[in-house]
Amino acid sequence: MPQLPYGFKDLEPYISEQQLTIHYQKHHQAYVNGANNILQKLDKARKENAELDVKSTLKELSFNIGGHVLHSLFWGNLAPAGKSGGGKPSGALGDALEKEFGNFDRFKKEFTLTATSVEGSGWAALTWCRQTGRPIIMQIEKHNTNVYPMFRILMVLDVFEHAYYIDYRNDRVKFVEAFWSIVNWDEVNERLKEILK
Repeated sequence: MPQLPYGFKDLEPYISEQQLTIHYQKHHQAYVNGANNILQKLDKARKENAELDVKSTLKELSFNIGGHVLHSLFWGNLAPAGKSGGGKPSGALGDALEKEFGNFDRFKKEFTLTATSVEGSGWAALTWCRQTGRPIIMQIEKHNTNVYPMFRILMVLDVFEHAYYIDYRNDRVKFVEAFWSIVNWDEVNERLKEILK
């Protein structure tokens, strides 16, 4: 589990202490535990030369690893409002979004629609295509479906109900609106700089 870069109360009122605590300690931890259990199962089967259902085992492993990786990115691209959170991106990221989408508001609209239209559970992600040098939005179902291979993820928004059900009940749209007040653009910019090195 990654260490949170802020306290459990620090994202209020956009994400409550209770919501963040349960999301991090219960849901994210479950993906870490799930992945570790599957890796142990694989090790045991190999050691004992035992049969296993490779298709379902690897699918489950993909789901749990995806859940861990995406949550780890998610915690990092959040910050308390008014400190590092919210506003608009600047620097290389701001320039790239301006060039690709025409303006920040257009990017925000497309990303919001991506997040609110996920069927069931999933994620909205801002990615970077190194081949074309373009930021591209990705809609991920669950943790591992519709992922663009080799695209680096800059920013994610978790739209599983477990991310917002305590604070927003079933109102995903309100949760997505709140997200824009706690986006850590400095962290997202740092992720882009690492890619562009």
